[in-house]
Amino acid sequence: MNFTPIIDSLLDTDLYKFTMLQAFLHQFPGAAGEYRFKCRNRPAAPISGFKQEIDAQIDHLCTLRMRPEELDYLAKLRFIKSDLVDYLDLFQFRGRFIRTEVSRSDPDSIEIVAGGPLMHVMLFEIFVLAIVSEVYFRGTGGAAHFEEGRGRLREKIGLLKEFGREPALRHPYVFYDFGTRRRACRGWQEEVVTTFAREVPEFFRGTSNVDLARRHGLVPIGTMAHEYLQAHQAFGYRLRDFQKMALENWVGEYRGDLGIALTDTVGMDAFLADFDLYFAKLFDGLRHDSGDPLVWGAKALAHYQKLRIDPNTKLFTFSDGLDLKTTFDIYRAFASKVKVGFGIGTNLTNDLGVEPLNIVMKLVTCNGNPVAKISDAPGKTLCDDDTFMAYLRQVFEVPSEADGARKP
Repeated sequence: MNFTPIIDSLLDTDLYKFTMLQAFLHQFPGAAGEYRFKCRNRPAAPISGFKQEIDAQIDHLCTLRMRPEELDYLAKLRFIKSDLVDYLDLFQFRGRFIRTEVSRSDPDSIEIVAGGPLMHVMLFEIFVLAIVSEVYFRGTGGAAHFEEGRGRLREKIGLLKEFGREPALRHPYVFYDFGTRRRACRGWQEEVVTTFAREVPEFFRGTSNVDLARRHGLVPIGTMAHEYLQAHQAFGYRLRDFQKMALENWVGEYRGDLGIALTDTVGMDAFLADFDLYFAKLFDGLRHDSGDPLVWGAKALAHYQKLRIDPNTKLFTFSDGLDLKTTFDIYRAFASKVKVGFGIGTNLTNDLGVEPLNIVMKLVTCNGNPVAKISDAPGKTLCDDDTFMAYLRQVFEVPSEADGARKP
């Protein structure tokens, strides 16, 4: 069997993996965690049939090291500290911290679990998801769909140029590539990103993928993910205070940089209850990742107005399952009142006419304790412990959803 590596750079991941890693390095270097893989949709072909290739790709991932030019790039980002660069210079994935096996409950599925030092295993997530997605894409004849994908990409360029002829609102329309984890393949993501950067630079402002940003002179985009806030549920704080402590620790680490806060770890309402005047002034804005974006935006605007903060000084970043037409509608609703940006993932990097895998790999325990995410959208709520989930809902006064706590 000819082996073609999927990952050939340890920068081929999302920026927020490094920014969260740095915060944990400085504040909780001894923490441990466990991440579990889940496919949310029923794929046309069994993922378990690709286990051998997935294992081979993970084995290859474990041979990679940071290159000098990659470390130099990270060192030039003003928010990256020298000790993180030194850590990454030494870093290499270890196969003993990750296991894959065919699911006992569903022979068509695969279980992937990464567990061990948080400083090590948290970096597996994006790489593993990109590997599974591309192995599946290759194994199901995905390359035959490139021309369809290019046609859809041309349509997107046309939509953007047509949208650009509308009268501008107070704040400009901008979007970013957030599609590494569920891309069809590495080459296709690069083609999409470089095409947008060339054809519509007035709209396309960057990518979450650090490798692509480095090699193509783009802006790397990202701050924090749910795992950063979830881990604070297990760091010894009173549970009711975990969001406030996560935000406080972030401000202490970055001192004004990377100021976009994620709002839906226990739901928007519970987040806003903790996001007081202090945090509202310190953070540059908020990121939406679940629930109705128009409802979320209205709540966020009302919160800033209640605190007597001009929303025009803030940025709302939307990143939940977007396509371009949806972003245009959200822009029209809010861009006269607040700065807006859009992180688009699968619809950019895996829109080739076949259904992509809807896959995640989420933190489920930290320091031996369960952690949870209570999403604003059914199906995104995650927890491995029903008792803890019930307690978390009680503490933050979040009602149970009809779909219950979904297990990853």
